[in-house]
Amino acid sequence: MSVSNIHNVNSPEHFRELLSADLQRVSLINFWASWVNPCIQMNKVVAELAEKHPELLVLQVEAEVEENADIVESFGVEAVPLIILLRGHTQLGRISGADAQAVVKSVDTHLGKGAPLVGSSNGNAEKKEESNEGLEERMLGIMKQSHVVLFMKGNPQTPRCGFSRQAVDLLHERNVKFTHFDILQDEDVRQDYNMYSTNMGKKSVIDREDKSKEETS
Repeated sequence: MSVSNIHNVNSPEHFRELLSADLQRVSLINFWASWVNPCIQMNKVVAELAEKHPELLVLQVEAEVEENADIVESFGVEAVPLIILLRGHTQLGRISGADAQAVVKSVDTHLGKGAPLVGSSNGNAEKKEESNEGLEERMLGIMKQSHVVLFMKGNPQTPRCGFSRQAVDLLHERNVKFTHFDILQDEDVRQDYNMYSTNMGKKSVIDREDKSKEETS
């Protein structure tokens, strides 16, 4: 049976067209290769998820096909199977290997079908506290997805500010493999990141002042 929300990607242009059609939609990118047995298993899992969740956009990217080389490189794919979840251009999750349970759980979570927060109905103060804890966990999860994660405005193909463009160019010039997170797509992460950056900036200034005092004393 043909499933309308699952697509076999055949070029970077095709990939961008499908991904950009609805930037609020959750997408699952399945990087696979025909000669890798675990990929065959994960392809079945992905097909079942596509049928179960018609709102999920599924993009099948065969990693060994020459036309997909730029896509494979842009996501830093080193081994398959690899599943990446996005909302628009923002990465939500990255799951390596044939971990079907982790993929199913991640899809359910990001489609809003996971278990509710414990105690989420016990007052606004508790909701806020749990929301902050959840956001902190999500930030840590994002930063653990890769050795280098670029928090930027837009995506590496279309940076939306000068700093983001310069950062992408620098990473590409030095052949650094990285993933990215578009802070324009998530206001909570954007505010938390701005606060974190501000605090780190203040700490850096204080550290420099302390060091200067030590050198002059």
